[in-house]
Amino acid sequence: MKKITTTMMALALSATAAVAQTTPKPPATPAAPATAQTVSDPVIVSAGEIAIHQKEFENAIKTLPAEYQSYAMGPGKKQFADDYLRMKLLAAKGMKEGLANDPEVVNQLSLLRENLVANAEIARLEKSIKVSDEDLKKAYDANVKDYEQVTARHILIAFKGSPAAQPGKKELTEEEAKAKAEDLRKQIVAGADFAELAKKESDDTGSGSRGGDLGAFGPNQMVPEFEQAAFAAKVGEVTPVVRTQYGYHVIKVEKHDSTPFDQVKATLERAEAKKRLQDQLDALKAEAKPVYNDTYFAVPAAPPAAAAEAPASSPDSKPATTASPDMTSKKP
Repeated sequence: MKKITTTMMALALSATAAVAQTTPKPPATPAAPATAQTVSDPVIVSAGEIAIHQKEFENAIKTLPAEYQSYAMGPGKKQFADDYLRMKLLAAKGMKEGLANDPEVVNQLSLLRENLVANAEIARLEKSIKVSDEDLKKAYDANVKDYEQVTARHILIAFKGSPAAQPGKKELTEEEAKAKAEDLRKQIVAGADFAELAKKESDDTGSGSRGGDLGAFGPNQMVPEFEQAAFAAKVGEVTPVVRTQYGYHVIKVEKHDSTPFDQVKATLERAEAKKRLQDQLDALKAEAKPVYNDTYFAVPAAPPAAAAEAPASSPDSKPATTASPDMTSKKP
């Protein structure tokens, strides 16, 4: 677990402070005997006139992002308590100095309060969104190609400068690497064992030790050139040699199938819920019929470009010409 940062704590504490500073406090009363409530909600930090109760403290922790809450309730609890107490002390001092009435502070508190309420409304909308299994199955069927998987093996022959080049191994030029890959492909097509050649020759040592086995992969998991060749090949087919930034590949496709619906259901549900939430937010905005001040929001004109300093011309200089799109072409 990554340690919680002071900045992250400050964000949580500012939200807590916004509510605390806008809630009127009752006048001080003499200390009362311990009751069931004070026992169930004990004071866990006290400093002068400030007493921080357990529930108040734990509610402050709940304002942190979810990934930091367990740390703040565990090994980071004392650190968060120190920061929370510091905020309370500074807020109390600022209150006595009248800063709660400072126009800038009032504006910030108002904005923060509105933001908290807006986030609470988003949370309410999210809870109201229900996506049925039937809807998810329809979304899956409509985009089944996105869940296609290929199971394949490959042999990689790296060339000089490739990220896959092996230290201590002779570096091949691109031409040499391609020729070697082509030769290996011919051997495989002629009946040689793909797995044995991969173990012996592949510069992808990870898959090479498994006979070139890459397992199953879906769209956007491999570099584009590799993916295109693998998905286009038929089961049992050895593709033509494919060049990528890593070198030259010989690819054998062993299976085409799709990721089962049950494995992507949760992802589909999150995506559909997010889409429905966005639709509601768009509808809310459209219903309000916003009108923008076009003058204020106009894109500012680009500043005039500085005139390029022209080189001195000579009497026999010729006018410049536009370069041909084919910079390598030679014309008489």
